[in-house]
Amino acid sequence: MNWRTIIYVILLVSLTVVKALPRSYRDIEEKTSIGQRFSQLQEKNFKAIAMIMFAQHVQGGTFGKAVKMAEDVTDLAKKCAAAAGGNPDCLKPLDKIFLDTICQEENLPRFTDCCAKKDPERNDCFLSLKNSSRGFISPFERPNAEAACKNHSQHQHSLTGYFIYEVSRRHPFLYAPTILSVATRYDEMMKNCCGRAEDPTHNLEECFRRQAPKVVKPVKEDGLRQEHTCGILKKFGERTIKALKLAQISQKFPKADFVTVNKLVMDIANMHKDCCRGEMLDCMHDREEILHYVCTNQDILSSKIKKCCEKPLLQRSECIVNAENDDKPADLSPHVREFIEDKGICERFAQEEDTHLARFLYEYSRRHPEFSAQMLLRIGKGYEDLLKECCKTGAPDNCFSRGEEELKKHIYETESVMKTSCDIYKEKGDYYFQNELLMSFTKKMPQLTSAELIKFTKQMTAIGSKCCQLSQDKLLPCAEENLDLVLGEICRRHLTDPINPGVCHCCSSSYALRRPCMGKLEIDENYVPLSLTPGLFTFHEDLCTTEDEKLQHKKQEMLINLIKYKPQITQEQLTSVTAAFTAMREQCCKEENCEACFVKEGPELIKRSEKMLSA
Repeated sequence: MNWRTIIYVILLVSLTVVKALPRSYRDIEEKTSIGQRFSQLQEKNFKAIAMIMFAQHVQGGTFGKAVKMAEDVTDLAKKCAAAAGGNPDCLKPLDKIFLDTICQEENLPRFTDCCAKKDPERNDCFLSLKNSSRGFISPFERPNAEAACKNHSQHQHSLTGYFIYEVSRRHPFLYAPTILSVATRYDEMMKNCCGRAEDPTHNLEECFRRQAPKVVKPVKEDGLRQEHTCGILKKFGERTIKALKLAQISQKFPKADFVTVNKLVMDIANMHKDCCRGEMLDCMHDREEILHYVCTNQDILSSKIKKCCEKPLLQRSECIVNAENDDKPADLSPHVREFIEDKGICERFAQEEDTHLARFLYEYSRRHPEFSAQMLLRIGKGYEDLLKECCKTGAPDNCFSRGEEELKKHIYETESVMKTSCDIYKEKGDYYFQNELLMSFTKKMPQLTSAELIKFTKQMTAIGSKCCQLSQDKLLPCAEENLDLVLGEICRRHLTDPINPGVCHCCSSSYALRRPCMGKLEIDENYVPLSLTPGLFTFHEDLCTTEDEKLQHKKQEMLINLIKYKPQITQEQLTSVTAAFTAMREQCCKEENCEACFVKEGPELIKRSEKMLSA
């Protein structure tokens, strides 16, 4: 097995793989065979993608096993391309061939149950075993900078190959071209930093510290977004994904007509279905086809994506997603009153329910770039409910006007929630704003660990930092769409380990209503508070650290335990306990023997706090 060759071709593929994909994919009625795929991608590209797919499916497998399976599949593909009709395996669907290859491997006991199932249940079983949670695979160990550069100079292709393998198995839902693009950035970072290693003025550690975030960022962001989208598709179905994409595309391309927008919605929904099923090659084809369509139809879509379409293919998608919304057509009326006032509205709704609702969402979204996509879905759902109520026989004459009032009320409430949150953030700053969130979410979800609560609220605080500085017309899309990613992560955590019935309801009932539902959750009344054991609150000399971040983390852990011990704690009680703790810390940190002071004063503080909390 020539590992060096395999590894090297993975590097070559990163900027060429998607260009090898045919543009006639949508015209093919049946799934493309493995031989056809091999011919389209060529051997080096096919083998590279296959290795990523096996690393993502068999996350606990060795690098050598992933390469071996990739070679086995590539050998079959090569034979099928040469003589398509000679082997019945050549006619099997691609996903079946990949799973058959895994199931034929020895020493993979984790997949025994999945391999015993028939397709498509077998594929669903394999997908359910993909685990992207932190800690499932040990985190990357940051190597010594000098040792890394020495390794890179001696084993450049091996090092980058292993990097690709490690990224793939830690991010099982990540789009293959993203991994390949990241590998290119990784290789550039190694060359940039190590290239000047002999220069005595060059700080290697600082170079890696500065450039590493650029390598890691697309892995984190793309991985989270893909997992998020797949979670929505799995939980709420294709109709919800189509509605979400319809709102987003209508905002992005307000000059495009309904038929064009709808075509893009269908194509993107199909792409996500393929991507979320783990059909990586089909997923890549779908995306390339969509990018080709968008960039060859800029005149009817948008004037804001010209520079994106001039970028290399791997950078094009991210650029278009982050591009500004196009300007609204000059003759676009500010209102969509025809969807309420036209006399034939109920008849049209009865004849073509989904199409009528889609047209409403399209027209409303293209007029309101200042709203989040989730809010637009809530408005669409409100309009659907309004039609169902007002089109009933005997509905009152003012039925539709009542709906308008409800809409105005909802818009006002949503904007008020975001404005209030930003006002608190601007007043309190990162640390104290996060503490407010910690108090709220610990009461709503006390079953989460301290680490989880701190992580989720830190992400929410970062949204405040990012969005609250924006103008009013950009605040809502920024805040709610980023918050939706965090709530999606909480809901995926709930699926793997249920939190409580309130969270279950919010995560299951309606995608569009998920954020307001979570906002309305109060104290989990069924939660049994923590007992006051000796280890619940401990005080040591590390509380005297001068490192703000470490101290804040310790204080936040104590805050969480305090709320889990006393969920009904009032603001007045919290203020009293906090003041008592601060006084004790200041006193002990002045002592020569801090630890002895904490040992003596800590239990006294707990006794006083108990009295404050029972008052």
